[in-house]
Amino acid sequence: MSAPAMSRRSALGWMLTLLAASALAMPGTSLAASNDASVLRMVPQADLKILDPVWTTATVTRDHGFMIYDTLFGMTDKGEVKPQMVDTFSHSADGKEWTFTLRSGLAFHDGAPVTSADVVASIKRWGSRASVGQLLITATKNIEAVNEKSFKIELNKPFGFMLDALGNPNNPLFIMPKRIADTPGTTQISEAIGSGPYMFKKDEYSPGSKVVYVRNPKYVPRKEPASGTAGGKTVYVDRVEWVMLPDAQTQANALVSNSVDLIERIPPEQYSAFKNDPNVVMAKQVGQGSIVMAFNHLTAPFNNPKIARAAMLAVNQQALMRAQFIAPEMFSTNASIYANGTIYWSDHTAGFTGKPQFAEAKKLLKEAGYDGKPVVMLAPTDHSTHNKYPLVMAALLRQAGFNVNVQSMDWQTEISRRAKKEPADQGGWNIFMTGFYAVDMMNPIVMAPLTGSGDKGWFGWPTSEKVEQLKTAFVEEMDPAKKKQLAAELQEEVLSKALFVPLGEYVPYTAMRKNVSGLVKAPVNVFWGIRKN
Repeated sequence: MSAPAMSRRSALGWMLTLLAASALAMPGTSLAASNDASVLRMVPQADLKILDPVWTTATVTRDHGFMIYDTLFGMTDKGEVKPQMVDTFSHSADGKEWTFTLRSGLAFHDGAPVTSADVVASIKRWGSRASVGQLLITATKNIEAVNEKSFKIELNKPFGFMLDALGNPNNPLFIMPKRIADTPGTTQISEAIGSGPYMFKKDEYSPGSKVVYVRNPKYVPRKEPASGTAGGKTVYVDRVEWVMLPDAQTQANALVSNSVDLIERIPPEQYSAFKNDPNVVMAKQVGQGSIVMAFNHLTAPFNNPKIARAAMLAVNQQALMRAQFIAPEMFSTNASIYANGTIYWSDHTAGFTGKPQFAEAKKLLKEAGYDGKPVVMLAPTDHSTHNKYPLVMAALLRQAGFNVNVQSMDWQTEISRRAKKEPADQGGWNIFMTGFYAVDMMNPIVMAPLTGSGDKGWFGWPTSEKVEQLKTAFVEEMDPAKKKQLAAELQEEVLSKALFVPLGEYVPYTAMRKNVSGLVKAPVNVFWGIRKN
């Protein structure tokens, strides 16, 4: 390309950026220059429409949870579990009785003190839904309040993951007021009141447009330095605005023009531009992300394990990840259900390689008697790290012999729809893709998709008695070598039956203006500790 042509192209690009920035700043639009040091304006990785972090495992809802709720324990960026709301704790010699005492100064946003009754109710509600919570409840004989600040958990048998369960950041145990926590886990809560460092502004909540949080002036952070979800959750801004800008170019324009301060997850197509912009800092707050494909195992055709495995054998991880993330340094393949680099990663993948095996897939479909009925695949249009997979995966499935119906919708609609257990032609679904972070995929106990409990489990609801038995054995086993063997057996069961399918991993970059600092390195997204100059 000639120099004048390049110059014209560059000028056109900057003109479009300036025009977009000007439009954002016009009266009646949602954004203007973000110069107030007391207000942090950020683009979350998805729109927030579901406010209940127990009812759904959606990452954006979990992010919302960490804004307004607090947890009994936290996890440092090194994976160490530390007290957070808890002051002191002890357990009996046989490990069957645990007593916890809350620290002073804990209060909900409505002014009520946090009591052990609130904690007990929150544990029970969380334990009805979260995978690790279900394991804890199964091992528990009784949970009760001792007094206003202390509570006790009595176990039927030792549970070696007690602190990991209470402090895990992937399915967090957020403490809610008892009146709210008494809501069944299958019903969404109607109030978003916690005791955390930020308060949710219900009167300014506009799904699809903006979510507002303000600093909790009565929050008492721990004295330790912030690390992960542990330590002092100190807030340095008075107000945080989540601004919904689903279009990748609009997000980029808003950051470049200083209309927003931070983009939680960069749109992959903006990676090169942000990398070369001197006013933008790209940070890695969390570990790598893992993408999985889930099937609805309750209804046809994926209630037939052969058909589920046929779909799994159509996967081409390289093609899927390249289509979504573009830059080779942003993604990698991984046939294991465990995140690369974690202790339980295993190459025992039951013949699954992440490379397409169309001949074998077609053979399984023929043996299973697949009738050609369309499989409904959910496709989010507004999620920058999920929106390309469905189109590529649909093409791969068609090569394997499937009839595929891709149905497009926004991410929050997909989150609601994936909870429906009905057949696809009655408003349900057959396939969807979603993402987790490394902390979510590091061991069998915290992994949400790793379930065999049928309709009591995570979305997709596979039934596998072997999975549940192996998970119980994993919890009870103390020998590290035997735990690794159990983890490998779990992986083989998952992949041999295609209970869910790993699609690959990516680097989840956060982009910030250079005047923003203090992003806390953590296993999940957290937004205390941030300063804006």
